[in-house]
Amino acid sequence: MDCENITNSRTLPKLNGVVQPLLTDLYQITMAYAYWKSSKCKDYAVFDLFFRKNPFSGEFTVFAGLEECLKFLENFRYSDSDIEYLKRILPSCVEPAFYEFLKELTAKDLKVYAIPEGTVVFPRVPLLRVEGPLPVTQLLETSFLTLVNYASLVATNAARYRIAAGPDIQLLEYGLRRAQGPDGGLSASKYAYIGGFDGTSNVLAGKMYDIPVKGTHAHAFVMSYSSLDDCKLNILLDRNRGVDVDFLELCKKYRSELSSLLHILKDEASDGELASFIAYAASFPDNFLALIDTYDVKKSGLLNFCAVALALNHLGYRALGVRIDSGDLAYLSKVASETFNRVATKYALPWFKNLTIVASNDINEETIISLNEQGHKISSFGIGTHLVTCQKQPALGCVYKLVEVNSRPCIKLSLDVEKVTIPACKSAYRLFGKDGHALIDLLQMNDEPPPEINQRVLVRHPFQESKRAYVQPVDVQNLYELCFRDGKICTNLPVLSDIRGRVQASLGSLRSDIKRNLNPTPYKVSVSGQLYNFMHDLWLKNAPIGELL
Repeated sequence: MDCENITNSRTLPKLNGVVQPLLTDLYQITMAYAYWKSSKCKDYAVFDLFFRKNPFSGEFTVFAGLEECLKFLENFRYSDSDIEYLKRILPSCVEPAFYEFLKELTAKDLKVYAIPEGTVVFPRVPLLRVEGPLPVTQLLETSFLTLVNYASLVATNAARYRIAAGPDIQLLEYGLRRAQGPDGGLSASKYAYIGGFDGTSNVLAGKMYDIPVKGTHAHAFVMSYSSLDDCKLNILLDRNRGVDVDFLELCKKYRSELSSLLHILKDEASDGELASFIAYAASFPDNFLALIDTYDVKKSGLLNFCAVALALNHLGYRALGVRIDSGDLAYLSKVASETFNRVATKYALPWFKNLTIVASNDINEETIISLNEQGHKISSFGIGTHLVTCQKQPALGCVYKLVEVNSRPCIKLSLDVEKVTIPACKSAYRLFGKDGHALIDLLQMNDEPPPEINQRVLVRHPFQESKRAYVQPVDVQNLYELCFRDGKICTNLPVLSDIRGRVQASLGSLRSDIKRNLNPTPYKVSVSGQLYNFMHDLWLKNAPIGELL
């Protein structure tokens, strides 16, 4: 692909100022010096970025963070202040010419092949293949890992919430206040949206990434009103007649009517809560969504909300719904739904039955599954802490491993077979079965011909000799795309909403048993016969021979 002819489909947001060459571990720079000192700057290296195990006890992962990696490469260079800082912290034996080398260093000699962002991926399949001069490919390790690990973890977590909630429930990310700092908060909002969430409360993320921003008021707003006398927004325009109306009196009238209909004592409902709802509704008459659990959902919140919602309707506006932030969410959502149905029937307002019921309060994936089993009536979940902190598993564990230098394949050995790397520059393909679902991911030597549709292919487990099978794919997908060359991004980078769509399409290509929450079926990742034989020959060649005494 000719990078000169690539025009991105959008104007890319600026690179996060924190993401720069010094966002790395010190040993990357000391290794670069040793490479430079050893005259290895022209050695051509190939690194794979991959992970060894899917997160959250699941069997799939969503790849995210690619765009940030590519923007980082386009801007990769050491500033004068970076060089001065390195001169202060590195040992005095470092030769001055090395700093001149760093000052001139860019990513212009690199090639990056990657799986498209938003694709469902699996252990041991490289997400990125980075090729180029050994020192600069080494210097990218920590930066790439920090850009991919958390992004993919949050996107995967969000995708699991989407699967648990189903396609018709609105999911909102409310995690900024609980995130690991401002950068964690922004990343969480971005990648939760990619993973399947519909909006965020994070205003800056909305501006930066064009994510829908959602939110209502907090308990503090309700608690700041103690009586109806505190409500100063008494007047609201009647859209039907074009005149101002005493909105407070209209709300009080409807509350009196509803008290008998809903069998709720008017005197038990909080006047301060009603005043707060009136003030908020008068401020946002077309966007009124009230938090109804400050005092008591059944005895106060629902009655006060419905009174204000009916008053708004009387004047030509429509309320949006309610949020419940505590208590038995399944039970209270059913009470709210039943209440809305009764009001809808009494006042002949069919739309009232469909008012939004938002539930929040420390919700996690298991909570949603439990609520589903209880037949909840929630139409939207606001999820914060468990989503953005990934409390179920706080790290993904991507690694960045050297697999080839100067066309010489490399292998890392370990007594832990799981940590043995698959050597050489590789291609990756996704093979699809007769039912249309993804059947297996296949790694091959880069010079092997790709598998062909309707042609039988031998696939092997990378480490277990007896596990092998023939596959006759009905479709074959090449997983890699050239993304970066000659110092430039060589692919059109999609907008977040398109990446979000890719996540759902990619998940749709998996069988349901692979995606289920409990005891999911592992997805198979195999190697070709040629790669299997090559890898095990190299393994034996590099493994030391022990001696029994």
